[in-house]
Amino acid sequence: MGSVAAGSGEDRSGAGPSVLDVLALEEIDRDLYRSTLLFTDPFPLYGGQVAAQALYAAGRTLGADRLPHSLHGYFLRSGDAARPTIFRVDRDRDGGSFSARRVVAVQGGDVIFSMSASFSVPGPGPDQQVQETPTVEAPDALPRFDLPRLFSMAARRPEQPFPAAHRPTRFWARSTVALPDDPLVHACVLTYLSDIGTGLSALPEDEAAPGPSLDHAVWFHRHARLDDWVLMDMVPRTVSGGRGWYTGSITTPSGVLAASFAQETLFRPGRNPFRPGS
Repeated sequence: MGSVAAGSGEDRSGAGPSVLDVLALEEIDRDLYRSTLLFTDPFPLYGGQVAAQALYAAGRTLGADRLPHSLHGYFLRSGDAARPTIFRVDRDRDGGSFSARRVVAVQGGDVIFSMSASFSVPGPGPDQQVQETPTVEAPDALPRFDLPRLFSMAARRPEQPFPAAHRPTRFWARSTVALPDDPLVHACVLTYLSDIGTGLSALPEDEAAPGPSLDHAVWFHRHARLDDWVLMDMVPRTVSGGRGWYTGSITTPSGVLAASFAQETLFRPGRNPFRPGS
């Protein structure tokens, strides 16, 4: 895959880093990459950032005909946005149609994140979408709201399926910088977006609240441009043993299911220590 130039693209949101700067990795050796965007942040390194960078590093070891169809990542330690992250890619297998990669993200000699990702050559077969996508208002007429911690991403808030949730579980989002015509880049930006928010915000906070992410999985079904609007929809599923689990979907304005994802987080008594105001 081709590389992303830092800061490239038409910036529709003004000055400052963009999601393309997030993906601007320096190749320091074969299958070894280093992040270049450094900034101060009072909170631990955003998990969606390191996951998107890990997926991009893995994709850089493949040809343009192989695109990610799934990833499974584990958040092992807190990272620091002011320090570079090293990504080491292991080429587990290259078959006739599928390629498997493992990536570890390291800061200060410690692994902060690990990922298994699978890539495939698109093949023939039926294209069916069984479940209907949510019916919501079009994004352009909706009020804006902030997606904290994300660079160059805009959001709009439609009517909520869980009105009492302390954070939206359904929203439109898109990159505010034009993205190159590289499906890997769009898959990485989708990954960057997929970790923001939580379906568990729909649950009462009287006794417990969602905390740091433990693991995250994404399945890429169909291509979607992330510099156009996509709808994030998250649904709480279960809480048990101090952990909470939710699922989500990302669909296009025409109702095409682009990706599905699932995440498990800590869910223990007390307020989330990483939430502003906690």
